[in-house]
Amino acid sequence: MLLSRTADNLFWMSRYIERAESIARLIQVARRMAMTAAIGLGTRNEWESVIIIAGCSEAFYEQHETANARTVTDFLVFDLDNSVSLMAYLGRARNNARSARTFFTSDMWEALNSTWIQARERIAERSTRNDPVEFLEWVKERTMLLRGATIDTMLRDDAFIFCQLGTYISRATNTSRLLDVKYHVLLPEQESVGGAVDYYQWMAVLRSVSAHRSYHFVYKDDLNPAKIAEFLILRPEMPRSLVTCLREVDGYLGQLGEMYGQRHECQRLSGELFSELRYGQIDRIFAEGLHEYLTRFVKRTALLSDEISRSYLS
Repeated sequence: MLLSRTADNLFWMSRYIERAESIARLIQVARRMAMTAAIGLGTRNEWESVIIIAGCSEAFYEQHETANARTVTDFLVFDLDNSVSLMAYLGRARNNARSARTFFTSDMWEALNSTWIQARERIAERSTRNDPVEFLEWVKERTMLLRGATIDTMLRDDAFIFCQLGTYISRATNTSRLLDVKYHVLLPEQESVGGAVDYYQWMAVLRSVSAHRSYHFVYKDDLNPAKIAEFLILRPEMPRSLVTCLREVDGYLGQLGEMYGQRHECQRLSGELFSELRYGQIDRIFAEGLHEYLTRFVKRTALLSDEISRSYLS
């Protein structure tokens, strides 16, 4: 059985890696949406929406007067003093991994350590700050490499389980927040729903989770808000959907219960949440209100994370 401090380091290392990738994806989707505004299709401030989804509006406006491509990217990607920036997440992931070094394979440690070193070298270059597109793609590639090293080389023990739990809880939260911001902050004026700006924004949402082609493969249809919401919430084929993430969380918590010979409140909460998603219907979600549903989901995943911490990490 792992020491709770070691389990906590592994859990949060994975959460930080997933959050770093999420920031990269958020900046990419904002850049794509800003392009629609540049050609006269959009009127909303996509960059302000990114600050909202990251949950750091107050901290951002203490340093910057306006939200635009330069200020938001600097704040959320490069600023090491900002606790929710991409670079801060990578740094904390490395520190947590170093504290639990004995549970890592050499491939895992080398992938994470070299990612941190190279990231610091890259952001020191003016070209990276002036045009971060290549850097954001590189971050996505490196986080996928980190997960691949974990899956391919780590023993399937409780250390692996805590790594996976951190990944999937953060992924579920990130997917739900991205969908919620599009629906309530970036949604065009009523007369534009179904128009060009709506189409390009929904396309950007799908691309932000690498699901544009997958959506068309499953639905073989034009972009439809209800179907996109269903795809990102209820479809088990979609690896970043809420139901897929909670299926993994529930399964890994079940393994921990058997491994440690005791179940806790976190197992009950994960089973309840997964069952609601597994048997959920998009019509009922829209009847409740998509924003209300997603807000409730984020709160429940936060409660689930707290219960995991209370049971295993403290």
